[in-house]
Amino acid sequence: MPPVKPMLAKSVGRIPPGMQYEAKWDGFRAVVFRDGPEIEIGSRGTKSLTRYFPELVEALRERLPERCVVDGEIVIARDGRLDFDALTERIHPAESRVRTLAERTPASFVAFDLLALFDEALLDVPLGDRRRLLARALDGVTAPVHLAPATLDRDVAERWFSEYEGAGLDGVIAKPVDLPYRQNERLMFKIKHERTADCVVAGFRFHKSGPVVGSLLLGLYDDGGTLQHVGVCAAFSMKRREELVAELEPLRMESAAGHPWAAWTEESAHEGARLPGAVSRWTGKKDLTWVALRPERVCEVAYDHMENGARFRHTAQFRTWRPDRTPESCTYAQLEEPAGYDLTAVLGSPPA
Repeated sequence: MPPVKPMLAKSVGRIPPGMQYEAKWDGFRAVVFRDGPEIEIGSRGTKSLTRYFPELVEALRERLPERCVVDGEIVIARDGRLDFDALTERIHPAESRVRTLAERTPASFVAFDLLALFDEALLDVPLGDRRRLLARALDGVTAPVHLAPATLDRDVAERWFSEYEGAGLDGVIAKPVDLPYRQNERLMFKIKHERTADCVVAGFRFHKSGPVVGSLLLGLYDDGGTLQHVGVCAAFSMKRREELVAELEPLRMESAAGHPWAAWTEESAHEGARLPGAVSRWTGKKDLTWVALRPERVCEVAYDHMENGARFRHTAQFRTWRPDRTPESCTYAQLEEPAGYDLTAVLGSPPA
């Protein structure tokens, strides 16, 4: 019975040997419960996602065993690659909007683990055996439900790591074959792509604990010479947060007037540009205010990949200041784009 907290993975730098390997999907982690006609979809945080994906409810009811609990990922594909932005749009309070998006951008479910089947709980069963049961249960399954590809061959996993990124996937997950399922524990391993970029530091937010830097606001110039907000970098030690306040003080502006992102408080301004402080279903009532800095300083950050080529998908990691770079040289042109790869080659059949 729900709720179930998914088993998690910790980051490592290289693909470890002797494990089961799968692609790392860039979507919503989801644990699906089916009991006859009843379907419940639980999020990573155990909240219900069921009402947001009505098209999946019908598909799961038709394609899963009559009684089961399946761990997987909800994804949306556009033009042969995953589209996380389209996925976030699905979390909407209005049922009419949910129904419209279900038709316009239907989702798929990629299954990669089996936690229960009929009357048997499988949490203590080794991963290798769970995988065989899952493959048998989903033999011949059709879109929009998919069985995640898996391999025991590390060379194949290395190839997936380099090729699948072009289809919008995050990297590779490595799982010990004798691993039982342990809720909310980081017992698997994730290997993600990491690249670096030089970005303009154009502002910062204070940390929730007090008057120290919480995150730096990053920008890149587009082809038209407009500074676009592309994300933040954070994860500083408390000592470093204090030091950053002093380092950035000479760049602080009394107000955002004259700043490239001065219009950030105007809702309409976010339609034509990428600005910090955009309110969304994810930010809720979170304080989005920030301190404007003259966009004169450049830092190097590490990132895994870009979302739709416009912003960092996850929080970037600060590497070093780059006094040798001018802000104007920090453009999208420096970003490496992975070679395209059709998602149908990953799943074996077209996603929804």
